[in-house]
Amino acid sequence: MIRFGIIGTNWITERFLNAARHVEDFSLVAVYSRTEEKAKEFAEKYGVQYTFTDLEQMASSPEIDAVYIASPNSHHSKQAVLLLQNKKHVLCEKPLASNVAEVKEMIQAAQQHEVLLMEAMKSTLMPSFKNLEENIGKIGKVRRYQGGYCQYSSRYDAYKEGTVLNAFNPEFSSGSLMDLGIYAIYPLVVLFGRPNKIQASGTLLESGVDGQGTILLSYDEMEATVRYSKITESNQPSEIQGELGTILIDKISSPEEVDITYRDGTEESLSVKQDMPPMYYEAKEFVELIQQGKTESNTNTFANSLLTMEIMDEARKQIGIVFPADRN
Repeated sequence: MIRFGIIGTNWITERFLNAARHVEDFSLVAVYSRTEEKAKEFAEKYGVQYTFTDLEQMASSPEIDAVYIASPNSHHSKQAVLLLQNKKHVLCEKPLASNVAEVKEMIQAAQQHEVLLMEAMKSTLMPSFKNLEENIGKIGKVRRYQGGYCQYSSRYDAYKEGTVLNAFNPEFSSGSLMDLGIYAIYPLVVLFGRPNKIQASGTLLESGVDGQGTILLSYDEMEATVRYSKITESNQPSEIQGELGTILIDKISSPEEVDITYRDGTEESLSVKQDMPPMYYEAKEFVELIQQGKTESNTNTFANSLLTMEIMDEARKQIGIVFPADRN
């Protein structure tokens, strides 16, 4: 049984726990929150034994094997490094950190202390994406990747009324690229690796984060377009175009329906029936890696997380997005 602690008591944590409870050998034993009240409220709801308001106490607790981090992006690195130094395995929400320097620090801590660190990017571990990865050769030479995630944020209404919540506050290393754009960049990196050239543009909001953006990425024999937004909505699927056919992906952030249309009009489904919630697969992967004594995922690798962050750092530089974390 892997005994988990949780950092962060928001909706994403609840979604993760609803998925992780289906994973054999997953056991939730502890929660950290800045306030005792929130920690106790969460503990009661989920039947959690230990509550912490001091992160160092949590990190040094012998009752915990692993920790799922779902705090604001700007806190990920500091929290993860402390836990890793205390020999705790860490599953950290995406984006892994604020920038490349922080990601490198986290990887170094994981390697030095021989514990598992994995970015909680669910999409690349879901069955339909794994099947896409295995069958991408069917569309011949790939020429174009178009990945998009545009979802109007309910917090944008508050922003327009003058209230800057975490999602639009640079203090927390947030914005549309960090929160949504990463969903389209990470699968691109997993499938095609490092681009030769990056061109980025975006809409900067007065708070200092981006409301939306577009990145063009050039490879030797293909091009990629990544679109993301928290101030508009899109229902367009994502697409991978090859010389023999096209793969359509219903949602790049949570791929379930994946279909090939060949040039002659025939179709083939790559969709794999999913009996579990989307976040189940990342929780399962993480638990199994710990049980196997591994310190890195074969899919959500250190290299993939680092390259994804390199692309996002470059995009932010070109758009003009600077976080306080970049100045540290």
